[in-house]
Amino acid sequence: METPLSHLAHLEITSPDVEASARFYEDKFGMRIIDRADGNVYLRCWGDYYRYSLVITEGPEASLGRMAWRTNSQEALESAAQRIEATGVQGTWTAGGHGFGKAYEFTGPYGHHMRLFYEVDRFVAEAGFESTYPDRPERRSNHAAAPRFLDHVTVACSDVRGFAKWYNEALGFRVMAFVDLDEAPITVFSVLTTNEKSHDLGVVADTSGRPGRVNHIAFWVDTTEDLLRTADVMMEHGTPMEYGPSIHGVGEQNFLYFREPSGLRVELNSGGYRNYVPDWEANTWKPSEGSNNFYKNGAMPHSMTESFPPAEGFTATEEGASPEMKEALLNPYAKHGRG
Repeated sequence: METPLSHLAHLEITSPDVEASARFYEDKFGMRIIDRADGNVYLRCWGDYYRYSLVITEGPEASLGRMAWRTNSQEALESAAQRIEATGVQGTWTAGGHGFGKAYEFTGPYGHHMRLFYEVDRFVAEAGFESTYPDRPERRSNHAAAPRFLDHVTVACSDVRGFAKWYNEALGFRVMAFVDLDEAPITVFSVLTTNEKSHDLGVVADTSGRPGRVNHIAFWVDTTEDLLRTADVMMEHGTPMEYGPSIHGVGEQNFLYFREPSGLRVELNSGGYRNYVPDWEANTWKPSEGSNNFYKNGAMPHSMTESFPPAEGFTATEEGASPEMKEALLNPYAKHGRG
């Protein structure tokens, strides 16, 4: 059976101040505003093969509006829709949208809005942005912090293993790793992929009860030196680093995290290994084994446990869970009426 999905094509995020968020991604992060339509701002990285990879839309709070994935063929798109509906999830077909053709849109079982399509507009660089290298969609950005392309998205949900199982069975994602608490077999993180990367979809445990939340969106640069330069440039221009630079144990990517004006967390990655094993079986890590911090010597800030939109409850991270979340997970009597 053909694997339906090829890769993550674009993300739609919401911001209460679209212009402030757009200025941040363009001026500070080095993306380029390529289109404006119906109040939405479309941005691209210099290495994106399609017209854009990030859409900012107006909303009352920071959130993930939709994640969009390209399928491997038109036939794979039809097959993916059938597989999704066989699970009991009902989606809708649309004629397409800005820069893409016929699409299947649905809400996954944990509240995340998804778009699948095959037909897509390839980017053609306008005058002055052409690259001298045939395989590059446009010339390398002259912005010191500019990412090359979109990398992944990490969402939050109430059942990490249930999430991984559904996306594996319905859409063919390979499940690459899990992270369980050291104290108990409670899964707080997983990574999934449509290709040879360690992940283009991550999921953290969420006790909030609010479906469809997101922990962070992530972009890619070629080298560790590029990543360190990005941290330097952004800090010099008023954007602090929330966490990192360092290296994740799961996937072994170099990372750093910061916030955009809406409060949404953005990650930048480089490095990491490639996994081509078709029958890979996901290992289960413990935070003490360096699942989040390869060197096992860094203290992750508590702010990293925040997911979006805001909600009551606790959210885990690659590193595990806060003491408060562990108490809620390990002691069912901690909240009146549970147990």
